[in-house]
Amino acid sequence: MPDIVVIGGGGHAKVIISLLKKRGDYRIVGYTDKENRGAVLGIAYLGGDEVLGDLIREGGACAAAIGIGTVGRGDARKAIKARLESLGFYLPALVSSDAVVNEAVSIDDGAVVFDGAVINSGTTIGECAILNTRSAVDHDCVIGSYVHVAPGATLSGQVKLGDDVFVGTGATVIHGVTICPGCVIGAGAVVIADCSIPGTYVGVPARRIK
Repeated sequence: MPDIVVIGGGGHAKVIISLLKKRGDYRIVGYTDKENRGAVLGIAYLGGDEVLGDLIREGGACAAAIGIGTVGRGDARKAIKARLESLGFYLPALVSSDAVVNEAVSIDDGAVVFDGAVINSGTTIGECAILNTRSAVDHDCVIGSYVHVAPGATLSGQVKLGDDVFVGTGATVIHGVTICPGCVIGAGAVVIADCSIPGTYVGVPARRIK
């Protein structure tokens, strides 16, 4: 069974730990964080990021999962991924055994699909994207790298999300809409037209507020 380390010890990391335990195909060696939070769901604290190089030197090949999911942290996840790969870690895609992933779906390295998510056929998911609890992604969507689709959000068919997009809890994006990189879609928003200018979009229908 391959080893894996979780980066971060907060709420998002906790859900990843639960996902990994349910899958049962990795041995979780511990988590790293700036703060010692004690054992998280029984998983030991290893130290700050300075211990990562030692893990590789002592144990050889090791997987990593980025447990940072806060809105607007795509750049942070990108920097962490680059550092992990420079040290020799690999970042597998992690899909919950309680998610539904249909045929002809492509999921890139480091992406995570949580419990109850449904990903329909023909969809592509970029690296380190997050498809959170009970999110729904219909057919032939294109989801960029470092995207976060929050719990309960719905993407209709043929939606395109650029890199670093955040789609808030319970938001809906209708069929065929394109959202450009760097946009934030507010919780509960309904997006009925393309978002071609980076910014924050809220409301029904969604409009850019900044």
